[in-house]
Amino acid sequence: MSPARERRATLDTLPTPALLVDLDRLEANLRRMQERCDRLGVALRPHVKTHKCVEIARRQRELGACGITVSTLAEARAFADGGFHDLTWAFPAIPSRLPEAVELARRVTLRLTVDTPEGVAAVEEAARAAGLRLHVLLEVDCGDHRSGVDPGSQRAVELARALASSPHLAFDGLLTHSGHAYRARSRAEAAAVAEEERSVMAELAGRLRSEGLAVTTVSVGSTPAMAAAEDLAGVTEARPGNYAYFDATQVAIGSCTVADCALSVLATVVSGQPAAGRAVVDAGALALSKDPGPEGTEPRSMGRIYRDPAAGLLEPELRLSSLSQEHGELSATRPVGERLRILPNHSCLAAACFDRVHAIRGDEVVDAWKIWRGR
Repeated sequence: MSPARERRATLDTLPTPALLVDLDRLEANLRRMQERCDRLGVALRPHVKTHKCVEIARRQRELGACGITVSTLAEARAFADGGFHDLTWAFPAIPSRLPEAVELARRVTLRLTVDTPEGVAAVEEAARAAGLRLHVLLEVDCGDHRSGVDPGSQRAVELARALASSPHLAFDGLLTHSGHAYRARSRAEAAAVAEEERSVMAELAGRLRSEGLAVTTVSVGSTPAMAAAEDLAGVTEARPGNYAYFDATQVAIGSCTVADCALSVLATVVSGQPAAGRAVVDAGALALSKDPGPEGTEPRSMGRIYRDPAAGLLEPELRLSSLSQEHGELSATRPVGERLRILPNHSCLAAACFDRVHAIRGDEVVDAWKIWRGR
């Protein structure tokens, strides 16, 4: 189907499975987070790995975003080609990919991230060999315990000093990710993680400054923490991403309501077994991922089904009970041919399963945007 015909399509005629974004909800989510960052006195550098969509990132920029965050060099190149020139690659620099990073850094501002002596050495050598001064951030572990240097260690000071003293590098400051906010089960718990993240980063920044090191950037992240943060004193920027779409996990955490969720997957019931009390839709793991959603929620679901998408209401009992590659098994029977809207557990992973997202208003498909999901 051509883009022109897609713009005249409705949800009744769109081939399934299809990825949908509700434009009214998307716009409201983007405005709300920008206004929140403005009130808290921090710049917003949204993580575009959630949508991987240039059109959405342009709207974030129009609303006031200072730049963007990417998770891969493929994203960085795609968005640089789309007119974005202030990018942070929020992933430990991969030594074998540094030649690509250098080439990109010749035409845009690209901040790299390191958290080990080996990473510092690799980035410094790449910059020296290229005759280019590379911007670098030191990643800090604020409690997620995935990557990042221990903020209370002497190593954190030593790595920051190595970056700041290198003639080939520009030490831009500190970066962290409060991934443990996703383990929160209430807004209050997420707010506590946000305060932990803020205090850890502000304390380390102060410690480095007392050592004579300039720390211009103190960058924090995660949608649950930013949705609940009450104070960001000592922080200069925030990097949430999921807030653009939200999802079932964010609903469970308390970051949003179902009525805020902008992304859904349109699927068709293709098989039914009334005697067994189940049915199958054409949206499996390659449309929704196999993210099981937050722990502690019963019964577990691989995706929730909308009863009334416009009202933000879900079916109280019906859910996706299991997924295989292309099949999604429903927990109850439904008529073959029926079209269902599914709320994914994890919108970032669901979006990465598709080549394009269909922008809708009501039941009308008004546009189709490319998802830059290359590796």
